[in-house]
Amino acid sequence: MASTTENPKYKVIGTRPIRHDGVDKVTGRAKYGSDIHPTGMIYGVLVRSPHAHAKLKSVDTSAAAKLPGVRAVVTHKDLREPGNTILELGEGAVNLKHLSNNCLAGDKVLYRGHPIAAVAADSIHIAEEAAALIKVEYELLPPVMDIREAMKPGAPLLHDDVFTDELGTKSTTASNVARHFRFEQGDLEAGFKNAAHIVEREFTTATVHQGYIEPHNATALYTADGHITVWTSTQGIFTTRQQVAELLDVAISKVKVVPMEIGGGFGGKIRVYLEPVAAALSRKSGLPVQLVMSRADVFESTGPTPGSYMKIKLGVDASGKLVAGEAYIAFEAGGYPGSPVGAAAMCVFSCYEIPNAKVDGFDVCVNRPQTSAYRAPGATQAAFAVETLVDELCEKLKLDPLEFRLKNAVKEGSRRVDGPVYPRIGMIETLDAAKNSEHWKTPLTGKHQGRGVATGFWFNAGLKSAASATVNPDGSVVLLEGSTDIGGSRAGLAMQLAETLGIPAEQIVPRVVDTDSIGYTDVTGGSRVTFATGHAAYQVGLEIQRQCCLRAAKIWEVEPATVSYQEGTIVGPAGKQFTFKELAAQITKTGEAIVAYAAVDPHGCGGAFATHVVDVEVDVDTGKVTVLRSTLVQDVGTAIHPAYVEGQMQGGVAQGIGWALNEEYFYDASGTMRNASFLDYRMPTSYDLPLLDTIIVEVPNPGHPFGVRGVGEVPIVPPPAALANAIYHATGVRMQTLPMSPPAVLKAILAKAAASNGKH
Repeated sequence: MASTTENPKYKVIGTRPIRHDGVDKVTGRAKYGSDIHPTGMIYGVLVRSPHAHAKLKSVDTSAAAKLPGVRAVVTHKDLREPGNTILELGEGAVNLKHLSNNCLAGDKVLYRGHPIAAVAADSIHIAEEAAALIKVEYELLPPVMDIREAMKPGAPLLHDDVFTDELGTKSTTASNVARHFRFEQGDLEAGFKNAAHIVEREFTTATVHQGYIEPHNATALYTADGHITVWTSTQGIFTTRQQVAELLDVAISKVKVVPMEIGGGFGGKIRVYLEPVAAALSRKSGLPVQLVMSRADVFESTGPTPGSYMKIKLGVDASGKLVAGEAYIAFEAGGYPGSPVGAAAMCVFSCYEIPNAKVDGFDVCVNRPQTSAYRAPGATQAAFAVETLVDELCEKLKLDPLEFRLKNAVKEGSRRVDGPVYPRIGMIETLDAAKNSEHWKTPLTGKHQGRGVATGFWFNAGLKSAASATVNPDGSVVLLEGSTDIGGSRAGLAMQLAETLGIPAEQIVPRVVDTDSIGYTDVTGGSRVTFATGHAAYQVGLEIQRQCCLRAAKIWEVEPATVSYQEGTIVGPAGKQFTFKELAAQITKTGEAIVAYAAVDPHGCGGAFATHVVDVEVDVDTGKVTVLRSTLVQDVGTAIHPAYVEGQMQGGVAQGIGWALNEEYFYDASGTMRNASFLDYRMPTSYDLPLLDTIIVEVPNPGHPFGVRGVGEVPIVPPPAALANAIYHATGVRMQTLPMSPPAVLKAILAKAAASNGKH
């Protein structure tokens, strides 16, 4: 770990204790979604559409219902259709009508894999047999798979009730374009007029999946008194609770969601898919019902990140200062509106001071599964486009790519095109650290090798969190919180509470609890948990300090104002003092338990910046790109647990490399995904990656008591652009499409060679 600043010396923060859930994870005792088996549990299977676009003429479930061992069959009629009400999910939002139809299709199917009906039976085999007996009559409709085709007048319509929100005005004609919005500042025309060099290119990126290892799952019990308990692997227990309550038409107080351990999510486990269906089957059968997706189901019918079409234009003056930027960004929404194109538009020019800029964003329906968040949703696609153009400008100006970025980098007081003005940020510090890194200073020597650099941004999130804690007589503290733990957040939160109390992290016992046991907490997403739930843990620690001082004053029979809390020691007059552990031992003798609670909605989450330096070697005969070396530099504010920070950085880079070089949804003309398995959907393994080096930059975030910035999202943003730039410097070929797979790279190399030969 490297640091560019001197932070206050903490006792706990910045250390690397063993994670609190480590033993359970490595011994296999940790309970994931499909590990729960309530008494009497039966098994569910979904019937899914084999077509990408069709009207449902009839759904006959009678034969399935009569099969011995079948306990329940449900269709869309068993869910409530709440109307076009928007529900915020913390990282994105859903239209409840669309959510209901996405869980079980109503009058149309909009992608292959779209659920139509579900069966619950005594065994999974009976359920599968029954599902095969359900007869569905379809009226086939032409699928529209390409975003640009979907935007054309006369394209096959997915919805007859979706009208373009055109710069705030609703269209009167149904369209696949759900939304068109714009951000702008300055005088764009004058900016380009004053530019010495202008570059403009078109870019496309393929649909890709988050690739979490654990499939979606849900186990639900609907009891005779109308209460629903759901056990599931989710990124947000409270948003899951609300979605289930809305779709089952029950009071929110009747639903309890119990978080299981989660085998990855990355933004893809926020919207519900199975939970309402499992609850509906349980309501009909009176028994607990479990649904678990197959891997093909996960690929074909859950939310990947959107494919995109982008047209970006940048202008720079003779001195190398960016003067104008224009972006046209269209994102696949999938079968229903709601892509993260808004976030892409917020991030597209976020790393640079561009006084004159305009961004147009389009949310477009196509016959693919409804898209979801994926680690800094939208930012990776946008950075791929902008950062390759920045590299091209550097070449035209004969400027070092890091020097150019330093010249144009945003800093405190800079304004983003969508309005916000940056507080204290670390963009420049990441560039300086990259410039001074051993990687940057080491020359490349091999043939067809290239080095690329790119920067990335994610704005992070705050949102609402709650936490409570109880002090035990042995000096341990049980911390209860509602943020499901994906990347080690139990440890990060426990360490912040321990730091506040001045005690070792090992004395904190963190527990992720259900929706009945803690106050409302937003999703684990948006890089918000260590920041926002950490805020709650800090406030809990302050309240425990206050109560400890009151308790000590009572024991010593002195005025509370004469007692203070100092780094784990309670200090009173005349040399009186207790260690935290000593006082805890006397709690039960002096009154009620010490219990503290905090609910927060903190602002000032701070933005996160990262700079990626990557070396590649390209086999010009096959187009295969080998990553030789990778270094990610990131401003993390304060590294609470440096090992987890490094892990988040490395994980994001690994996913970004996969996205850049191989990953894509491959559809045929009928809308069938032809690579819906980990065998055919090419994610990188350890054989495809070098050691991923990290440089941690710490520019403390003034919006957090310990200077925390979210770290989990921005690492995925720069890699595709950095790799594209490295490929160019290795081959002379500018890649404008993701993935840059061997066939795509080879095609570009051959096209360049053919064009070159044609000139002679």
